[in-house]
Amino acid sequence: MTPPLRAPAEEARRRPRPTRASTPYLRLLTATQFAFNLGFYAVLPYLAAHLGNGLGMAGWLVGLVLGLRTFSQQGLFVVGGALTDRYGPRPVVLAGCALRIAGFGWLALAGSTATVIAAVLLIGFAAALFSPAVESEAAREAVRHEHGAGAPRAHVLALFSAAGQAGAFLGPLLGSLLLLLGGGFRAACLAGALVFTCVLAGHALLMPRTVPGTAPRTDRPEPPAWRAVFANRAFLLLCVAYSSYLVAYNQLYLSLPAEVERATGSQAALGWLFALSSLLVVALQWPLTRWSARRLAPRTALATGLAAVATGFAAVPLTPAGPGGLLPAAAFVVLLTLGQMLLVPAARGLVPDLVEDRRLGLATGALSSVSGFAVLGGSAATGALLDAPAPVRWAVLAAVPLAGAALAFTLPAGRGRKEPGARAVPG
Repeated sequence: MTPPLRAPAEEARRRPRPTRASTPYLRLLTATQFAFNLGFYAVLPYLAAHLGNGLGMAGWLVGLVLGLRTFSQQGLFVVGGALTDRYGPRPVVLAGCALRIAGFGWLALAGSTATVIAAVLLIGFAAALFSPAVESEAAREAVRHEHGAGAPRAHVLALFSAAGQAGAFLGPLLGSLLLLLGGGFRAACLAGALVFTCVLAGHALLMPRTVPGTAPRTDRPEPPAWRAVFANRAFLLLCVAYSSYLVAYNQLYLSLPAEVERATGSQAALGWLFALSSLLVVALQWPLTRWSARRLAPRTALATGLAAVATGFAAVPLTPAGPGGLLPAAAFVVLLTLGQMLLVPAARGLVPDLVEDRRLGLATGALSSVSGFAVLGGSAATGALLDAPAPVRWAVLAAVPLAGAALAFTLPAGRGRKEPGARAVPG
């Protein structure tokens, strides 16, 4: 006998309603990402001024110190990911928080070039430990939540990204407040150390000692973890596609300042454009990802996001200068941010489909490290374009994420609702 048809409203009530981050562990990971960026960005925006004006370093030395910080963090993510797979996330996160506290405390007191460099390297390596651990756990828990509650993993990862952006937005405000109150750079460093002390205490109490749902180790001989990850063609293609995004995103710090100065005669408006980017992520990340998860496979969301980033570059020479000459730069920031909101949760959600669960930490770290090295080389190449005619420069820059979008379509579709036949690719 055919069952009676239900009204659409009744059907909607009967469907499982995905929650945003319903498990305590997911809430802990999301709050962690917020706290990490809050403490970090309370210090980072003021580091260059402290080194140059406060300590009297030459410009080239300030650039070297900032570059060393980036390399010790982004370039060593793969180390933190490998340690996470070997020892579990808890000890790696706790060690990273302890090193970050020590690094901020050391930086607050450092007065010589050698001590500043040592403190900055310690701060960067701390992030290379805890960030891959937390990001791989967020991806793992997003998959478990998807299987258990029916919520697309992109929802959880979108909240994770939005929490990080909220911390990145509020962190500089915290640092500015401390500077306005007369505390100086030392107070900002100590505030950052205090934030990470709270994170360390919270994780010591709340983070599980064992990771739920991971596959038990066997005594069978297995290929080295590095080979299992880096011989995975699909994962390497994801790394290259994601690298095209990070090379493009780095133009916020390279090409955007040059464009703003060309249009207005100064870089005073940069802060407003960065604030616009952060506010867009905080306000729109969740609804945009919710829409994307319903209508796009992860592979399609990744390619669409990269295409939006490419459109942002192409829009600069095509958009007529508006109020204050900032309209082209604002169009670039908006389109780049929209693309970022589409592609970052999709890329992170694809990683668990492409590698085995016990390699997830290493793969998460490798995704960032490969992209970091691409940015290192790409920055030099794109920096050479600053003297080229504007249409040529922005067209070449647009070609980078556009090539990444084409490459993204060669990936497996991922676990999305529009392409149910997609399957995981073994590592």
